[in-house]
Amino acid sequence: MHIPDVRKGQGDVKLSRAEFERRLRERFSDPAFDAVSREIQAVVDVAWTNYDKYHKSPHHRKAGPGFADPEFELPIEWLETKERIEAARREHDDPAGRSRILLICASARHDQTCPGEMSKTFRLVQMAREEIERANVSCDLLDLSMLTAQYGRQILPCKACVSTAMPLCHWPCSCYPNHALGQVDDWMNELYPRWVAAHGVMIVTPVYWYQAPSVLKLMIDRLVCADGGNPDPTTTRGKNPAKAKELEMNGWSYPRHLANRLFAIIVHGDAAGAETLRRSLADWLTDMELLPAAPSAVVDRYVGYYEPYATSHEALDRDHSFQEETRNAARALVEAVALARSGHFPKADQRLRDPRPK
Repeated sequence: MHIPDVRKGQGDVKLSRAEFERRLRERFSDPAFDAVSREIQAVVDVAWTNYDKYHKSPHHRKAGPGFADPEFELPIEWLETKERIEAARREHDDPAGRSRILLICASARHDQTCPGEMSKTFRLVQMAREEIERANVSCDLLDLSMLTAQYGRQILPCKACVSTAMPLCHWPCSCYPNHALGQVDDWMNELYPRWVAAHGVMIVTPVYWYQAPSVLKLMIDRLVCADGGNPDPTTTRGKNPAKAKELEMNGWSYPRHLANRLFAIIVHGDAAGAETLRRSLADWLTDMELLPAAPSAVVDRYVGYYEPYATSHEALDRDHSFQEETRNAARALVEAVALARSGHFPKADQRLRDPRPK
């Protein structure tokens, strides 16, 4: 059997000590730090050693039972996230548990930071939330504007391990934290279990330059591991690309870790791109084998079409039809979740074999 070569040649990315220190010290540029300059220098010295010696995962332990190699050591942060995912899965699968919808506000705007005004997306989310909670369904509100408005909140970018070989993309993602590179405090370790626990997902988003806001796209990219990702990093000996290629060539099942959850989408724009983004999001979710709740649950509209930005909230005030469509999408999702959990939501292709599992 042919095992493809691992291709190399992009060049060295190692920083010099001087450039490393310059970048790190940017965090301490406020004159208030001058009083602790000696202590900062000590921190810089330790940080350089950790970077130079590449201490990616300084905290690790044996994988333990349930892994192909129980003796192989894995990062503690990854193991803890996996445990939270398993707990969320048990919560999701409990027939006696309360139905749960993950409601996502995908605008980057927040009135407590530079825009100085709330987003229309947030207002639409509140309408959807009212309908979800009115139906006595648990509503988990995920406000992605925290990425722009809250200290230290970030979703780090996907490194595209999947394009080397699917088994190299671990479920959950094992690329972060990377303590050697200072790539820490990644929000996805919290978000993966929230997606798993949800019976339904509703995304409300604006259009930014014909596409999804960067705060949403960051999360979308990092969810690639939910679509075929490897739940056992010991099989690839951590991040060993050659082993991952061999594993995929021997046959890979591409497990769909979020399959059969229901979704609703509300997209709004002001001039162009709403239909394109709505289609892209629906295609992404259906590719992961999530199911649209109903035709009325997938909506794209324009608010204040080609009108001034300054009056866009007033345009939403007047657009009672769009407000009701948003509420209807939430209502449809609630109903679809109830039907699915009782075994009455139709899935005509559930017995079919996918000839293209990738």
